[in-house]
Amino acid sequence: MIIVMSRDVTEEQIGVVVKKLQDAGLDANISRGVERTVIGAIGDERKLTEEMFTPLPGVESAMHIVKQYKIVSRESHPQNTVIDISGIPLGGNQIQIIAGPCSVETQQQMDLSAQYVSEAGCRLMRGGAFKPRTSPYTFQGKGVEGLDMFRQAAKKFKLPIVTELMDVRMLDTFLENDVDVIQIGTRNMQNFDLLKEVGRINKPVILKRGMSATISEWLMAAEYIAAGGNHNIIFCERGIRTFETYYRNVLDVTAIPVMKKETHLPVIVDPSHAGGKAWMVAALSQAAIAAGADGLLVEMHPNPSEAWCDADQALTPQELKKLMGVLTGIAAAIGRTL
Repeated sequence: MIIVMSRDVTEEQIGVVVKKLQDAGLDANISRGVERTVIGAIGDERKLTEEMFTPLPGVESAMHIVKQYKIVSRESHPQNTVIDISGIPLGGNQIQIIAGPCSVETQQQMDLSAQYVSEAGCRLMRGGAFKPRTSPYTFQGKGVEGLDMFRQAAKKFKLPIVTELMDVRMLDTFLENDVDVIQIGTRNMQNFDLLKEVGRINKPVILKRGMSATISEWLMAAEYIAAGGNHNIIFCERGIRTFETYYRNVLDVTAIPVMKKETHLPVIVDPSHAGGKAWMVAALSQAAIAAGADGLLVEMHPNPSEAWCDADQALTPQELKKLMGVLTGIAAAIGRTL
């Protein structure tokens, strides 16, 4: 951290800042210039906050020079991390497409979904047993019954399952049902108590970006999970909220290379929630893979017109199979496989 002192700073005020640094277990380097005096913190500055110094007399500003996130940063782990999901690698050369319906509805619907996901060549399946909805009057998911339906359907085709955890009180139930990947949704990205709890288990976690979250906030949310001991974290860009209303969200393709630069952990994309319309999914998926995404989270329903949730953005089984063919070509063009 660098603390810039005001032009008329006194030696006493400098001494107060130095003592505060020393009390925090750091040393201080004082650089006296013509216009300003700058005090540099020597040591682990992550334990410091800017607010610890800016209220002090004589302090003009304070700023970090080391990233606040440590475990998830590429600085701490230069090589890409590959997450093992029941024997399926995510984050390596092979790109993973996680497909399935927005929500678990019936056993027949889930059985058909698992069949079509497998036939398309996808190795993992998604589905929501618990659904966070904007309106309290819309379908909220089948709950624990839905988890059982999901597991039964996916088991027939040996598909690991991905589903969203909304409430920390349901974590034990997720573990009892052997959910392979726990998804933390957009609305819970900064639910810090929930993040701490999934940080204490040894399950892969997909952390979706908040609707208006900055890259730094997203990374810091992941640090909460990593700090608890669980480093099996997968970032998911799902579109951010802007002024545009033509489509559901704005897919931040720029976030993909930025995140690959900042973190060693895998980065995937949810093109379904980004566009909000099925006809956009293919184009957004292609852009994401070309930009370096390690995988996709795609919604597919056996009969989208009858879907209980997000019908407009769900692909048909035929559309999913066609998309997989196109993405195979893009993956090959950038030296990867699908």
